[in-house]
Amino acid sequence: MEEVLKQTPQEPLKELISWVEDIKHKNGSSAAALYIIKDNQVVLEHYSGRHSHEKNAPQITEKSQFNVASARKSYLGLTVAYALHDKYISSLDDPITQYFPEFDKDLYKATTIRHLVTHSHGLDSDEQGYIFRKFKPGSSWAYRNVGVDIMTKLIHRLYRKGFPQLLNERVFTPMGFSETGWRTEQKENLVPVIDRIDKPALPGIGRVSDGTEKNLFVSPREFALWGQLHVQKGMMNGRQIVPSKVIETATTIQNVSYSNYSHPGNGLFWYVQDIPRTKSELGDRVPSGSYQILGVTGPTILVIPAYNVVVAKMYNKRYNYGGDQYLYYLREFSNKVADLFS
Repeated sequence: MEEVLKQTPQEPLKELISWVEDIKHKNGSSAAALYIIKDNQVVLEHYSGRHSHEKNAPQITEKSQFNVASARKSYLGLTVAYALHDKYISSLDDPITQYFPEFDKDLYKATTIRHLVTHSHGLDSDEQGYIFRKFKPGSSWAYRNVGVDIMTKLIHRLYRKGFPQLLNERVFTPMGFSETGWRTEQKENLVPVIDRIDKPALPGIGRVSDGTEKNLFVSPREFALWGQLHVQKGMMNGRQIVPSKVIETATTIQNVSYSNYSHPGNGLFWYVQDIPRTKSELGDRVPSGSYQILGVTGPTILVIPAYNVVVAKMYNKRYNYGGDQYLYYLREFSNKVADLFS
C-alpha cells in the first residue's frame, strides 16, 4: 500500500470504538482491535485489552496476531479463483467428481464447485467425519465446513501444494506480509483463543501449515491490507499483485438463485451484498457490491467498494456475541460502518 496517513479518531469513529469495546466486554473477549482504511489512508488504528484474561498476559499491540478462524476461507476462495484463472478448473459448474473420481457417485451426484464454494452443496458431516446429504445441491443454503475441506484438498491436488503455500508465492511475499501465516509454534505475538472465560485460553496453533487446520493468525494491519488488496482489484504499490479477474471472481455473487430470498449471496466463501437478505451478515444499509467474512473467534473483515473502505475488526473469544441473535449484531456493525462513511 502507498504511504498512509494516520489520523486522530473523530467523534463518529470514537462511537464505533465504543460499540466494539462494549461487545468485547459483553462477550468475554480479552482483546479487541479495529483497523480502518478509507481512500488508501489509515483513518483508525485501535488496540485494547490483553492476550488473555490471565493476570500478566501481554498487552495487545499492532504486532499482535489473532486467530481468524473461518475468515481464512476468504484466503482459500482466492486460490479457487486462481485455479480458474490458471485453467486448472475449467468452470465453477464442473462436478466435483471430475476432480475426485474416487468420491461416492451417488452422494456427490450433481454437486459442483459452485455449490461447494457458496455453501449450497447440501452436505454435512457427523462427529466421526461421516458425510451425508441434507438437501439437493443448489436448492438451499447452509453454512457447513464440508465444502471448505473439499476445496482445500482440491487446491492441493491441482497445484501439488497447500493453498497457503500458493498464497505465499502469489500474494504474501509480493505484499511483504510477515504477520500472516498458519502457525505451528507458540510465539509471544500470537493471541490465544478464549473458549470459556473461566478456563485457560487455548493456543490456537496447529500441527501443520498446509491449510487443513484452523491455525491462520493475522495482525489487524495485514488483515486490513488483505481487504485493501481486494478493494483495489489486486493492485498494490503500483503493481498488479493479483490479476483483477481473480479478485472479481472471488468477490462477486457466484451462487445459483434460491427460491428462498432470505438466503445470503456468496462469492467464493465471501458474503456478498446484492439486496438486503435476512440471513446475511451484511446489514440492510450496506451498499450493493460490499462483501464480508468473519470467524467464530470474532475477526471480521468488511469491504465496501462504493465508499472505498476496508474495516478489520478483531476479537479472541469463540462464539460471537448475541447467541441466536448474533446475526443482528454482525449486521448492526456493518450498518454502523456504512452510516459512518456514506
